[in-house]
Amino acid sequence: MKKSFVLLLMYVMVQTAYSQSGLYQSGDQKILDDNFELFQKHLFSASRFEFEQLKDIPFEENQKIMVDFHHAVSALKIDNPGAPDLINYFIRNYPHSPKINEAAYILGNYYFDRKNYREAIPAFRQVQSGYVAFNNNSEVLFKTGYSYFQLNDYKNALQFFNLVKKIKGEYNPDAYYYAGYIAKESGQLDQAIADFKEADKTPFYSQKVPYMLAGIYYKQGYYDELIAYGESVIQSRKSLDKKEEIHLYLAEAYFEKRDFPNAALNYDAFVNARKRDLERPQIYKAGIAQFEIQNYQRATDYFKVTAVGEDKIAQVSSYYLGHSYLKLNNPQFASNSFNAAYKSDIDLQIKEEALVNYGKVNLERGSFQEAVNALDSYLENYPNGAYAREAENLLTDALINTSNYLRAIEHIEKMPRKSDRIKAAYQKITFYQGLVYYRDKRNEMATTFFDKSISNPIDKAILVQAHFWKAENFASSDNIPMAIKSYEELQRLRPNPTDPYLQKSYYGLGYAYFNTQQYPKAETQFKQYVDRVPRDTDREIYDEAMIRLGDIYYVQKRFADAQNIFQKAIADNNSFIDYVYFRSGVVYNFQNRNNDAISQLDKLISNHPNSLYFEDALFQKSQINMEEMRYAEARDGFARLISSKPNSPFVPFALEGSAVANFSMQNYDQTINEYKRILENHPNSSNAEAALVGLQEALTLQGRTAEFSQYLSRYRNANPDNKSLQNLEYEAAKNLFFGGSYSEAIKAFTGYLNNYPQSANTDEANYFIGDSYSKLDNNILALEYFYKIERERNSAQRLRAVQRIATIELENKNYNNAIPYLREAGNNARNKIEEFEALNGLMQAYFISGTYDSAVYFADRVIFLGSITQDALPFALLTKAKAYQMLGDENNANETLMELVNEYTTIQGAEGLFLLAESYAKKGEFERSNNIIFDFVAPFSSHDHWYGKCFLLLADNYLQLGEAFQAKATLESILDGSTNQEIIGLAKEKLSNIK
Repeated sequence: MKKSFVLLLMYVMVQTAYSQSGLYQSGDQKILDDNFELFQKHLFSASRFEFEQLKDIPFEENQKIMVDFHHAVSALKIDNPGAPDLINYFIRNYPHSPKINEAAYILGNYYFDRKNYREAIPAFRQVQSGYVAFNNNSEVLFKTGYSYFQLNDYKNALQFFNLVKKIKGEYNPDAYYYAGYIAKESGQLDQAIADFKEADKTPFYSQKVPYMLAGIYYKQGYYDELIAYGESVIQSRKSLDKKEEIHLYLAEAYFEKRDFPNAALNYDAFVNARKRDLERPQIYKAGIAQFEIQNYQRATDYFKVTAVGEDKIAQVSSYYLGHSYLKLNNPQFASNSFNAAYKSDIDLQIKEEALVNYGKVNLERGSFQEAVNALDSYLENYPNGAYAREAENLLTDALINTSNYLRAIEHIEKMPRKSDRIKAAYQKITFYQGLVYYRDKRNEMATTFFDKSISNPIDKAILVQAHFWKAENFASSDNIPMAIKSYEELQRLRPNPTDPYLQKSYYGLGYAYFNTQQYPKAETQFKQYVDRVPRDTDREIYDEAMIRLGDIYYVQKRFADAQNIFQKAIADNNSFIDYVYFRSGVVYNFQNRNNDAISQLDKLISNHPNSLYFEDALFQKSQINMEEMRYAEARDGFARLISSKPNSPFVPFALEGSAVANFSMQNYDQTINEYKRILENHPNSSNAEAALVGLQEALTLQGRTAEFSQYLSRYRNANPDNKSLQNLEYEAAKNLFFGGSYSEAIKAFTGYLNNYPQSANTDEANYFIGDSYSKLDNNILALEYFYKIERERNSAQRLRAVQRIATIELENKNYNNAIPYLREAGNNARNKIEEFEALNGLMQAYFISGTYDSAVYFADRVIFLGSITQDALPFALLTKAKAYQMLGDENNANETLMELVNEYTTIQGAEGLFLLAESYAKKGEFERSNNIIFDFVAPFSSHDHWYGKCFLLLADNYLQLGEAFQAKATLESILDGSTNQEIIGLAKEKLSNIK
């Protein structure tokens, strides 16, 4: 505020002093003049002191007034204690002096400048407007009004501002501004507009008024005026106060007029200014504006903020958020958003539309069980809804594709009316559930569901498949007659000759006939398979069918046909070439083409030393050499078999063959030793009696007949007459074991061993005792008996004991103990099942004991064997991937996990998916982790633990990505859909942390 009045007063006083000095150069006036000079020079401290010294001098009245006035003002200027009292004293003491207006004015400014508005008001009110200059009158009125304003006394303030509005001058714009503000606050908005418009005409207020004026226009609903004014000032004025607020009012006005492009533009301008946050309803409207102009990504930025909550804005925001994510091809986020909108009961139309959209988007993204639940819920709650027909059609598609077949079947079976589409879906789903039970080896349940599918023969292709897998299911449970019946029912349907399941039925039915010795029928089936199915369809199956056809010719003694098949298999480099060489050699032997036979057997022996048929080939070759009287070669062959495969069941027969060969070459001592080895180490072998006869003959020739009696006695002890009490007692013990009475079997075998301590059945009896303890879960005693047998190096039961030791030590987590026995069991396996059990055990033992490179090696060997059991391959792949992870080989781990997830929908596949997604999350690749889950999780819904773990990981990833709404929606969907209590507990814990 200007101090013009004070300066004018000083000027008048000084001029008066000088004029008096001209008349009076001495005396009292001279003293006054000196003091006035001090005051003029702003030496107020000295001035106050000097004027105070003059207070007792008897001046003339006018001089006295001047002394008291300047004394009081000087004291006020230096903020002397009591100075305001001096001014007030002066005003009271000289009520008729013109100086009191000046004193009141000075005192009012004193208080005003110090923001002591309560004291400023009475001071200014003492100023009489008729006795001050025009400009100073405007100033006094404004400052009085402003003081009332600061004290929130708007009524009195407005009176003074209105007076100033009538005075053209410096304070006129200020008065309009504050009068406008008071009018705005008191709800007199049109008056506020008028006052602000006047203030807006000045440069100072043209920067301050616009946002307030814009706000009033908006509040009054004057949207056109707001838009015209707001756009004008934004374009023409640079330094606007709260420019972002003008953008906000413009955005709101444009939104009300449905001008969404300009609304979106101005909402963004406000947000980008980063001065404050939009209020929640404004955020919602900003999202709508962006949605309407198809800027869906930006719309989600707004909607995901307002979607959090329990009110209508949250529900509608979730609904629009779902549609925005659909437009952005983000079905997972869309699903969560529609689900959130459906859960609210505030807007029932939105609820209905959100539910059907939730079902549709889950169907499209492959989350079929969620789609089934949603669409079924829609039809139940809105049977006559606008989307009922569409929902039923969609439900059919969802039911067909869901992986939670039992729930889908339950849905359908509860339906009072079933359309043909629903019946077709039921046929498929029951078939798929049958396959699930088949994979899980729940054979009876599998049959039940295959029969349900067969009873709804809508789709012939599915009907054919159901018969096929029903047959396979019977075959896997060794119910061969029922398997044959199911295969035959399939073939009676007369499917298209190229139907893959018809072709597979030739193979399956061929095996069923083969295993029941119905060789002519088996021949027909296998021949149809190899004649009609291209080899590259499934090379391994084709090759096996080919060699089975050769076997069928062989057992029917059609040796030429058999040899033709085997030679064709050799030419085709059959997958089972080692077996082909062996069987071809056997057939050549029957054809009296022994040189050709040996040639075939040599190819196996030389090129496939690890073949399961290696010892068969050695034995067969040696036998042929015996036939050809090449005794030395025969003996060497038998010796090679005995030394390379000491635990082979061929050993006693190889010893016999070698003994005969040596006898033929008159090597009687060697003959005697080999017969003795049979009787000493294999007394229960079927050739023990022949060995006894041969030993007697050889000893006689050597004149050593006295030695024979001890071996005769040993043989009698080991092979009592079949009708003897000892044999009956042993057979009774075995019957108890095979009948499942293991405790009684232990007692019976123990009694047998006590009664017959020298029995040749000792090792086998000990094996049965150990096995009985194992079946009774007493592995400590079981191992005691198995180890006892294992220490008998020549025992015929040793290999079986080794296998059981390996299995039990593995179960007991004694991996270092298990590993050497697993290796020995694998090296001496007689078939693929035994080999698989050993290799699978080694894989597990090495993995759990931390030798991960060995775990990978044996996992690969298990994988090479193929599907020996239904979970063999997925379990091996999972173990291999985990081992790679522990080795830090991320690339191979992820490649293996990807193979597992793509190929197997088993529980191992479900865990593999979680591990794969988790590996990316650990690297901070949260989007990629989410995409892995989205792309592959649907088929694993029946594995509730790992399925739930995937969605918990999904929620964690959302939080890392700043998507709290999606994380919350995901966790809530877990609570709605999961039945796994562990997963539910984890979801609740995570959800509480978000809230």
